[in-house]
Amino acid sequence: MPTTLDRFSTSAPVVGMVHLPALPGSPGFDGDRDAIRDRALADATTLLEGGVDGLLVENFGDAPFYPDSVPAHVVADLTAVVTELTDAVDVPVGVNVLRNDATAALSVAAATGASFVRVNVHVGAAATDQGLLEGRAHETLRLRERLEADVAVLADVHVKHASPLDGSDLERATCETVERGLADGVVVSGAGTGAETALEDVSRVASAVADLERSVPVFVGSGVTVDTVGDLLEAGADGAIVGTALKEGGETTNPVSLERVRDLLEAADDRRA
Repeated sequence: MPTTLDRFSTSAPVVGMVHLPALPGSPGFDGDRDAIRDRALADATTLLEGGVDGLLVENFGDAPFYPDSVPAHVVADLTAVVTELTDAVDVPVGVNVLRNDATAALSVAAATGASFVRVNVHVGAAATDQGLLEGRAHETLRLRERLEADVAVLADVHVKHASPLDGSDLERATCETVERGLADGVVVSGAGTGAETALEDVSRVASAVADLERSVPVFVGSGVTVDTVGDLLEAGADGAIVGTALKEGGETTNPVSLERVRDLLEAADDRRA
């Protein structure tokens, strides 16, 4: 299986978020499945035109989120949308099933040819607004083997909108995620969606990874902007996952802004050239 960064056509990839509107069965669903597909394709097209190196699809509109396993109809609708995207684009596509359904994300990715998944709580346990979430790395990695899926697992370290129950610091959490959870990459974020990720946190996680026998990339998972992307890469990040900063008016639920995408990619290119 290729390494995580080998999946992208550049070093320090910028991955653009495709935040899906509420899916059928969620309180916010407006009754129009076609609109979900059209919005996903429109945002993906704009992100690619702006120069992103990959896409990450997420059922962002499904709040309040199921803590662990989502129903089969959510998996079905996600599979339909992700299939549309993987058929339409030539960059790596990832899947994140909120709040923490790694089994669903991996299954969708395997069925659609997606390249990676993001898992919010891969090891350990965290207190969240959905209650207690427990990592299931043992199940996720064994499922990948059974499915013979060429899918990388990006795992959060101290995931946003959560507090780790074991009180571990970033360094220990990084070590556990990589060495015992066997994640293919780690994600470090701020406190919530769109919240700034501290440069110090990026540096700490990058340093912790550098001390490990397994070499995996470090992605920044929130708060990346045109003003911060260069500094975050300089601090040790190997890539960035960007959503809110690329939306019209900087609002997470708005459509993607081509101008914002181009500006952020230009700023990233200044540091990764």
